Amino acid sequence: MKLVAARALTIGAELAKPIYSSKGQILIQKDVVLTETFIQRLLDLGVTYVYIRDELSDDIVVHSPISEQLRIKSINSMKSAFQTYKTKTLKKEPVLLERTNEEIASVVDMMITEIDQDDQVVSLMSDIFVSDNYLFNHSVNVTIYAIVLAKALKRSNKEIRELGLGAMLHDIGKVFLPNELLKKKGKLTDKEFEMIKTHPELGFEFLRSFSTLPLMAAHCAYQHHERLDGSGYPRGIKGSEIHLYGKILAIVDVFDAVTSDRVYREAMLPQEGLEILYAGSGTLFDAHMVKLFRESVAVYPNGVTVELSDKRTGLVVKQNKKLYNRPVVRVISENDQQINPYELDLAKHLDVTITAYKL
Repeated sequence: MKLVAARALTIGAELAKPIYSSKGQILIQKDVVLTETFIQRLLDLGVTYVYIRDELSDDIVVHSPISEQLRIKSINSMKSAFQTYKTKTLKKEPVLLERTNEEIASVVDMMITEIDQDDQVVSLMSDIFVSDNYLFNHSVNVTIYAIVLAKALKRSNKEIRELGLGAMLHDIGKVFLPNELLKKKGKLTDKEFEMIKTHPELGFEFLRSFSTLPLMAAHCAYQHHERLDGSGYPRGIKGSEIHLYGKILAIVDVFDAVTSDRVYREAMLPQEGLEILYAGSGTLFDAHMVKLFRESVAVYPNGVTVELSDKRTGLVVKQNKKLYNRPVVRVISENDQQINPYELDLAKHLDVTITAYKL
């Protein structure tokens, strides 16, 4: 299957993966031949990329770090939890809130289990799930990335679970902010940005009130916007003052934020997201962690069309372990002329590089 930008879809293309709502309902079934109406519906739903059937890519396997069922469950759990946290109080309804925390912990445990059973590169580029709130998808994605990076850092199971809980709840402080502020399309005023900057402390104060949540989960909410050079917020702490979990979340939070569609801008490509991390490597973000994260994420996901430095065009067929910027490419054209396809392993042909996506 072939990954294409929704805005570049053409009439007659055949959808290779269904599009789900956050409730698990199929909005558009796979195998549907796309009409102008269907394409417009995908765009209206905010879908950025989809997989389509293509003779040249039918055998390409697309991989997700967690199952579709678990992603749906995770998003729904987040939606339910955030609503509960927003409307209930620990003083009046402690049992309900603690039960909500247990549900989130259960989801994190399932995510860790599925990721543990998988040794493939992480790719979350396709929007086969449409959520009515960016915050839920973002929380799930950040948790996946955080668990993967913690595993690469060889952290203990206890630490990975603590981090996973903190990652799922890192933005919980935003539920206490006005919804219209979070969904504003235009540029924030200085006053509005100052309000946004209160969400880490709001989240910390809320999460640390639970005796059943590890305190470090609360610190994940507190520190995910701190930066090594002290330029972050809310406290402007720097270097060793920032906890390991805060350093991990700083990286994965930024990466998912810039590679996701937002109300005020389109998603960047994975390569562009990694370039932002590398630009801040050693100053804003821990350099070693950035390097490990790059080794864990598909810069060029399977099924994406790319342009090579010698003007050949190809489809990414599979990944090379620890060399995810040098995958195996199925060359389909040379000098804009279609040819009989053949495979080129960029790990073995170091004189050739990928220069662009062709979505």
